[in-house]
Amino acid sequence: MKRVAESTIRRLSLYLTALEEIGARGTRTVSSEELAQLGGTTSAQVRKDLSVFGSFGKRGLGYSVAELTARLRSILGLGRRWRVCIIGAGKVGAALAQYPGFPERGFDIVAVYDTDPARIGERWGDLKVRDAASLEADSSALNCDIAVLAVPASAAQRMAERAVAAGVRAILNFVPVQLSVPRNVAVRNVNMAVELEALSFALTNRG
Repeated sequence: MKRVAESTIRRLSLYLTALEEIGARGTRTVSSEELAQLGGTTSAQVRKDLSVFGSFGKRGLGYSVAELTARLRSILGLGRRWRVCIIGAGKVGAALAQYPGFPERGFDIVAVYDTDPARIGERWGDLKVRDAASLEADSSALNCDIAVLAVPASAAQRMAERAVAAGVRAILNFVPVQLSVPRNVAVRNVNMAVELEALSFALTNRG
């Protein structure tokens, strides 16, 4: 499959959320204009984004909400459950582990790791914080697909390498550090400072 821009993937997620919301209200069809308004973009952009993945809808009739929802879930790989481990049991890790939206979207948090003896053994609902020293040893039993990295910057690269050694092939990185990983490992960076700076720019240049 040809390379798809990250901005397109983000918008597909927004479209899917909008479709699920209107589908829950019993709406059966939606136009590109309506989907654009809900997704915060333009109807032309909606059509362009969807055209990357084939033909959708019928001119003058719009899109079937149920059909487009199913197609987008398939495109985004949400037709299966993904096993996720969180590395770092601090405040960010704790908030992520307890976020109910993950399992609703097919992401199951199966393990939480930390190196702090004071945190190891803590109960987080059905999970117990594990010793990060067992990350590789746990790999065959836990079979994690995705690792969420929420550790101090000084430990980020080392823990990313260990996650890869444990079989993880995708990392969601909350640490403001550029990771070096094999080309077959996908990395998405979440930098809160960058996001706040973008909001600062928007506020400064408003109107």
